Amino acid sequence: MRTLKSAVLAAFLLAGAAMPVMAAGLAKPLDLPAQQPAPDPHPYDTAANAQAQVDAAFVEAKRTGKKVLIDFGANWCPDCRLLASVFEMPQVKAWKDSHFEAVSVNVDRFNVNMDIPARFGVKVKAIPTVLILTPDGKLLNADGTLALGNARTMSPQAAVDLIASWDARGT
Repeated sequence: MRTLKSAVLAAFLLAGAAMPVMAAGLAKPLDLPAQQPAPDPHPYDTAANAQAQVDAAFVEAKRTGKKVLIDFGANWCPDCRLLASVFEMPQVKAWKDSHFEAVSVNVDRFNVNMDIPARFGVKVKAIPTVLILTPDGKLLNADGTLALGNARTMSPQAAVDLIASWDARGT
């Protein structure tokens, strides 16, 4: 009986020790190709109810413990389309999905959905603008909202490294 109790206790302690690792999601992808993927032609749904999507992402983030990643951009923007393609690379998508509740928000020519970044104290001045937020809405990358504005000049690895550094701020 004592051996069974010890085994159960050991299994419980090991499971508890593994939980933070599981909650943190997959490790950041490494050794991504240096070349950019082909741009996604239409990554931003212009007919979407962006406010509802963002609200749903926060509800899900509170349930899962993930952070929220909001990608503001437009289909006419080459940097936005490239970043969206990086997000869809299989190894990046798996990592992103394990760490974030992600939403792409169309801002067109800075004339739609601008109330969403304003909710978090951000004025979108260039796109893509990526916000990383805790489930309770705390902005983790206020100093880097413009950092991906020239995504065409960044390797996929550099973009992922930057987002991962913002993600680490909330741990």
